[in-house]
Amino acid sequence: MKILVVDDSSTMRRIIKNTLNRLGYKDLYEGEHGVQAWEVLQQNEDIDVLITDWNMPEMNGLELVKKVRGDKKYVEIPIIMVTTEGGKGEVITALKAGVNNYIVKPFTPQVLKEKLEAVLGTAS
Repeated sequence: MKILVVDDSSTMRRIIKNTLNRLGYKDLYEGEHGVQAWEVLQQNEDIDVLITDWNMPEMNGLELVKKVRGDKKYVEIPIIMVTTEGGKGEVITALKAGVNNYIVKPFTPQVLKEKLEAVLGTAS
């Protein structure tokens, strides 16, 4: 299972990656912003899940989601947005853009686990 974690905060990327590691996911990739994430996707076309922040420089998470969803190679990839943008309008905007699930920061490891299982269809 290859998971791409995208956030401009290295601390947040580390928190998410450490949580994923504890959940048993070891094949992790990362990017600081949407441009880097897109490059990682191009080099590793078998990424299974994309976890992205919304507010980032160069290409934000919403722009990344739209770009990913606009490419037929990635139309099936589950996308989880992890962000401080918790308003109903933002959630609706993200879902319309193609996000499969949404996590508002701060969050617990249990929330990440549940959202990940939900998009992968492995919820117990």
